[in-house]
Amino acid sequence: MYKKKGLCSKKHRIFIGLLLAVWVLAGCGQEADSGGKETRQETDSTPADERVMAEAPETTNETAKQSKAAVLSDAAQDLEDIEDSKPSEVDTKEALMRERFGESCIASQTFEVSLSEYDGNVYFVPHTASADSSYPYIQFIQGYTLLSEFQMFIPEEFLGREFESLDAVSFYDMNYDKNTDILTIQTYGGTSFAVVYYGYEPDTGETIFIPQEDLSANLTAKVSPLTIPAIRNFLSGGKKNGEFADYSEAYTAVSWLYELERSFEQGYDLVYFDSDAIPELVAGAAGYYTSLYTYSNGYVYTLMDRWAYGAMGNAGYEFSSRKNSLRNYNTDYAGAILYTTYMTMSEQHTMDIVSEIVTYNFDDVNGNGIPDPEEEDSFGLYSINYINGKEASPEECAACDVGDYVPLQIPMTLEMLQKALSAK
Repeated sequence: MYKKKGLCSKKHRIFIGLLLAVWVLAGCGQEADSGGKETRQETDSTPADERVMAEAPETTNETAKQSKAAVLSDAAQDLEDIEDSKPSEVDTKEALMRERFGESCIASQTFEVSLSEYDGNVYFVPHTASADSSYPYIQFIQGYTLLSEFQMFIPEEFLGREFESLDAVSFYDMNYDKNTDILTIQTYGGTSFAVVYYGYEPDTGETIFIPQEDLSANLTAKVSPLTIPAIRNFLSGGKKNGEFADYSEAYTAVSWLYELERSFEQGYDLVYFDSDAIPELVAGAAGYYTSLYTYSNGYVYTLMDRWAYGAMGNAGYEFSSRKNSLRNYNTDYAGAILYTTYMTMSEQHTMDIVSEIVTYNFDDVNGNGIPDPEEEDSFGLYSINYINGKEASPEECAACDVGDYVPLQIPMTLEMLQKALSAK
């Protein structure tokens, strides 16, 4: 907030008049100590030759004392009247927030925000524990419609402690998946901790925010002082997605975040997925899931976000180097149905399905899409293929395959990856 030079409120005019009167009557100038708690330091930038000084009238000592007392009394009363009749802008805003969203609303941290998960601005409304909830909780409200509601995450070691404050909130895409995430700092029983909620839009269409327990614990333990700017600097040097100088800087930030998100061992690799000169970053946990990232013009793009494999018939993911092709084998019913999916990276930096081959290794006599042992005993003696729902010949299926596929693997530790990136 700033003031235009030469303009001031009634409160400030009284205060200035008081200072001038004291200076005139006492015969000396003296700076007043504002006292109170400051949130930031402000300085007077008015040039000295533009400051107005009043000439002192002739007075006796007794007259000066009486005049000084009168000025002090009148100014003090006027200031008291102003404070009583005109609450501060912050107090007014917080009163309006509580009136609109309820007395349990944490008004100092309630505000309107723009998130990728919602069309149009929404209100972020945190609440203390209330008759409606035993724990502090968060709401997103648009107009007078409740869009989502969830409890604030509390680490196990803080359960039972008294909630003191929600100290800070930040909204940005922390994990580079194009969804807005939430970063908060809370204080319970005199101790502060960070909580990260990743935003998701599942197929149901309902936005959810999922607390990241390991990431939150790691940030709390490793960042000091525990502030929003310090956390952002710790994760990415303070850079937002789109501000990275090159892929080395970007992948360093991504892999560091990836490491903090989980407490178990993870691995990495650099591969050339498409034909350009910039490698892609592979990350994951062997036998569990794989992630794939690409870089372009300052931005990191998530192509695969912890895609699971190693169970439920999913054999994993293969790529053909520099040919922009990903292949995945998946089976149902012990191999009776085989799904072969081919994907490619689009110009919009998404991983899109090009074709899906469904192979039935049995004669589906009754047409229900599953093998029935009593009616269909042709498993291993019969095979038919469909591409995107249409029956296809073996030759048509073979045309989907660009050849030279190798598994996406993660042979590097974080240290090995960072060394490779620094040597690029």
